[in-house]
Amino acid sequence: MISKQLYTLQFKTKQNFEENLAHFKNLILECESDSVILAPEVALTNFCYQRMEEASEFAKEATETLLKLSSEKTIITTMIEKYKNGFYNNLKVFHKGELLHKQSKHKLFPLGNEHLHFQAGNIEEISPFMIDGIKCGAINCFELRFIELWQKLKGCDLIFVPAQWAKERKDHFQTLTKALAITTQSFVMASNSANDSMGGGSAIITPFGYATQDDSQEIINLKANFNDVAKVRKFIDIGL
Repeated sequence: MISKQLYTLQFKTKQNFEENLAHFKNLILECESDSVILAPEVALTNFCYQRMEEASEFAKEATETLLKLSSEKTIITTMIEKYKNGFYNNLKVFHKGELLHKQSKHKLFPLGNEHLHFQAGNIEEISPFMIDGIKCGAINCFELRFIELWQKLKGCDLIFVPAQWAKERKDHFQTLTKALAITTQSFVMASNSANDSMGGGSAIITPFGYATQDDSQEIINLKANFNDVAKVRKFIDIGL
């Protein structure tokens, strides 16, 4: 049996990048060893369009910190990074002290003017990767709305969804993350920002569609039994 302690975080992002990283670090230290931890989208800097160069430089410090913190844990977050002449919203997976996986956000949110500030990532970067024998994948925030991206993660056992979804679309976020878990018959970890304008709704959802969530907490956890993935795929056979 493969089991893993999963933690999805929902916390506020302040203007001070260093304070955000310190708070993130403290939350990580509260989590068990050999666990998987997901943070909200750009939780260390927010969408700081007037400070993009600063955020990109800070990403170097954050990366070094998270590499060290991931020696006995897996940490997933997104950060603003510059490559050549453009900025990217990069999802990064830190595992056993190394950068295990990286993908740049492919679908940029036009209502938030992301397309005016970021370059779109290559869709081919949205692909499965392995964590301790568990087949994983990730969808970054707005990408959750695109079914063709769900298809790219077909067969994954665990899917990460870091996000910044506003209060007005909280129901959309919760409905789609639950549908993602049921459709792909996988565990889904959804981590939404707790900023005042954001909707919360972070959750860990089982392949059967049962959600563990609590908007009053910064840390939501579940001991996941990945036998549940094989079980639902056996008894509700949809070809996965």
